[in-house]
Amino acid sequence: MDTRDRRLTAPGRKTKERILVAAADLMHRHGVAGTSIPDVQAAAGVSASQVYHYFGDKQGLVLAVIQYRTDEKILGQQPLIDNLDSVAALRQWCEGAAIRLDASGCEGGCEIGSLACELVDTDPSARVEVILAFERWEDPIRSGLARMQDRGELVAEADVPALATALLAAIQGGMLLAQVRRSVTPYRHAISAVLDHIESYQLKT
Repeated sequence: MDTRDRRLTAPGRKTKERILVAAADLMHRHGVAGTSIPDVQAAAGVSASQVYHYFGDKQGLVLAVIQYRTDEKILGQQPLIDNLDSVAALRQWCEGAAIRLDASGCEGGCEIGSLACELVDTDPSARVEVILAFERWEDPIRSGLARMQDRGELVAEADVPALATALLAAIQGGMLLAQVRRSVTPYRHAISAVLDHIESYQLKT
């Protein structure tokens, strides 16, 4: 909770969150361009003045949605995402996403990825927020790999930042192909290739 939220009353926080949840859902289903402030009003059961009071304007609402989706993504994968310091843990984490994709029929795609595709070329402020979002997602991967290297489980030559970026790219690209093809197989292939590559840097015992 940021400083401004701490100054809100309990009903105010609930109203703000209701607006945010409604906006996030609408933007994921219809896109940012396809979501208007009146749409958000109707979905959240609030007035236009309340939306503008809490978020300033539509761009402020969009930036808040990116932050909300990032928090949701990170918190929803606890505690596993903070313990990605073995190949087995990485495989378990990635397989969890595969199971969720399969259960959804591979529809909808990644909430953060969808926002990124729509906004990064047209909205510089949103692009900054998306960069921060992916950094927050990549950081636990990088930290886990670094701990493996510190423990001597990965060779010193392993480029930990590059491997972390490669895995995140495989996750995002795999999710997109899964969405397009309505099959989790492309995601599993992409993830397996990168995880096998990471495993090749493990010191043999």
